[in-house]
Amino acid sequence: MSERAGKLSRPDGEHITWRRVEGRGPTVVWLGGFRSDMEGTKAQALADWARAAGRSYLRFDYLGHGQSSGDFREKGTITRWREDALGVLDEMVEGPAILVGSSMGGWIACLVAMARQDQVKALVLIAPAADFTEKLIATEMPPQGRAALAADGVWLRPSEYGEPYPITRTLIEDGARWSILGADRVPIEVPTRILQGAADPDVPWRHALELAQALKGDDVVFSLIKDGDHRLSRPQDIARLLGVLEELAAL
Repeated sequence: MSERAGKLSRPDGEHITWRRVEGRGPTVVWLGGFRSDMEGTKAQALADWARAAGRSYLRFDYLGHGQSSGDFREKGTITRWREDALGVLDEMVEGPAILVGSSMGGWIACLVAMARQDQVKALVLIAPAADFTEKLIATEMPPQGRAALAADGVWLRPSEYGEPYPITRTLIEDGARWSILGADRVPIEVPTRILQGAADPDVPWRHALELAQALKGDDVVFSLIKDGDHRLSRPQDIARLLGVLEELAAL
């Protein structure tokens, strides 16, 4: 089956760019990571799988990402990207959905699953960076980063994947509103599969395991790939991801 593309208009005049493969449900929805887009290796691999298997699949770019509109620094909050994901799910997905969230997308997927408990039937989380603004950035920010935030409201955080990432004060403060790791259990009870690299320099495997242990449901499988990095985009990683999806789609 072919893949269609389009734009979803938002109330503030911005638009979210999406691509869709029509097929049988449940619809698999891709939620990308921080500063990533829907052209990445894993997102494209899922599109190829969906076409070959006749599965329904939807991917999109958050505002400020990829082909969607909006300035990253202005639109860059967890509140905004959660709203983007909910808008896509509400307006473009009929029936049950399986959310596949990578890195920050794993956090967004959890927030969406909590808000749409009747529709989200399963989660696949790849190196899930739950609460990353608070637990993985703010706590490890160097003195020069804190000075930049205080003076300019933004810190350009060095990245192994290209240009520095702009980390804004607004992003850090807003992220605290959506924290899910803490004293209470995370109220998600759908089947959840977590794929995590032990050699991930960005999301320590113990951080992902903390999320797995906090989920309220019992059908949670945590897979630790000993030589896996953060992206988990190697052929063997993609094969593992597709195997998990096949399992969940058949439930």
